[in-house]
Amino acid sequence: MQDGPERSGRAADYPGEVILAVDTSLGTAVAIVDAVGRRRADASSPDALGHAEVIGGLLQRALAEAGDEITHVVAGMGPGPFTGLRIGIATARAFALGRSIPVIAVPSHFGAALGIIEEDPDIGTFAVVTDARRREVAISVFHGLDADGIPHLRSDTVLVPRSGAEAYLDGLHAREVTILDAAALGRVGIRAANAGRELAGAEPLYLRQPDVTVPGAPKRVGV
Repeated sequence: MQDGPERSGRAADYPGEVILAVDTSLGTAVAIVDAVGRRRADASSPDALGHAEVIGGLLQRALAEAGDEITHVVAGMGPGPFTGLRIGIATARAFALGRSIPVIAVPSHFGAALGIIEEDPDIGTFAVVTDARRREVAISVFHGLDADGIPHLRSDTVLVPRSGAEAYLDGLHAREVTILDAAALGRVGIRAANAGRELAGAEPLYLRQPDVTVPGAPKRVGV
């Protein structure tokens, strides 16, 4: 995937900031929040396969509810499957490119972690767990918020066989997330932008590369 217009843009530097957040690491989630992170609209689908079919309609619903004066776009960068993740990121980049506004790249587990901390501020060290398919799960470990209000990542995301996840998570609060709260992802993006931080690069956090490969030269058939 070619680099999009990811760049910093302090949300607090401009009055009336409105941030669109898009994530397709699990189902498809779209939300619009204001500069202090208040939810103005959201729309989501739990379907883990139909991203391309639903993302346009969800985007239209959110914009119709909250207005379309968007100033920043937050893109969930995974971990997630190859095709689904690319659909959300491409949508976020295309929207931002069409309006010449910044894209803020955020790992999807950071949005999930913020939502968990907001619900349970005393949770301590905990793990975000998401389905990675093929009998595996993706796990990231967090503890509280840092000085910028961003979930503090204690250990990088790993892929673990679901059969071995219980042993890996021993002693941790584990929260399995099945649909991402895009508004929480947007709040992480706002805080990162205001702090001048980049939480993710331009490359998505793929769980694994796609199964399909470019075909080689056709075989010769004798006559």
